[in-house]
Amino acid sequence: MKLRITHATSYEYSEPLQYAIQSLHLAPQSCASQVVLAWSIDALGPLSHWRDGLGNLVHTYSYGGGSARSHVVATGTVQTYPVSVFDEPHGIDPCYFLREGALTRRNARVTQWAREVSAGQDPDVDAVLAMAAAVAEKVRYRAGKTVVETEALEAFDWEEGVCQDQAQVMALACRSLGWPTRYVSGYFYDSNAPELASHAWVDVCTDPKRRRWLSVDVTHGCVTDERYVRIAVGVDYAQCPPIRGVRHGGGAENMTTRVEIKALAPD
Repeated sequence: MKLRITHATSYEYSEPLQYAIQSLHLAPQSCASQVVLAWSIDALGPLSHWRDGLGNLVHTYSYGGGSARSHVVATGTVQTYPVSVFDEPHGIDPCYFLREGALTRRNARVTQWAREVSAGQDPDVDAVLAMAAAVAEKVRYRAGKTVVETEALEAFDWEEGVCQDQAQVMALACRSLGWPTRYVSGYFYDSNAPELASHAWVDVCTDPKRRRWLSVDVTHGCVTDERYVRIAVGVDYAQCPPIRGVRHGGGAENMTTRVEIKALAPD
């Protein structure tokens, strides 16, 4: 599929900003499942970019202040492919993704639950999909219950959450079994469900020696396909949020976000 994506974040402040700096995980990169045809990011200040230790493309900018409004708009076109299994011969060792994160702290109850679900199976496609189905059953999709700071254990206990929570519970459960698992942020295209355009899923390493990964969407109970666009990976959301920053001044803040995805006709 060829997808045109617009991700716009707007800020309004009760007082003028004095200074702000933001770090952005808003740029996809070409890989086995996608080719970035065009991409741009517009912000109040000039952007610099770099790749972090996980290979994510990160942009940063600073703003000197004086305005009571701010914005970040990422837009571009990506060609996607139905690839859910892929090898990464280079880069960070998959075992890095056995560690806990700020939102995915180890817990004995989650470990016991995961062991009962897995029944000692190795992480092949069937076992990973079975775990995803169990997580989706345990943590029912419900908007408005959680926030971006909600930890996986909280969502596990509340038994409700959104795609971020389901992905983080999946990551926590899989890691407790010794399956390296990373959180993936990105976009999902469904013309009938535009509210799911900003999305999260997981990569589970099914063969650490070959560095083979399987991408699975817990929310939809499937392996990923051409409807998905990858942006960044981390141990959890806290390691790769779309926008993170600090500011001085501005007073009260009101933020709005709009994500639109359109399927374009093939050339």
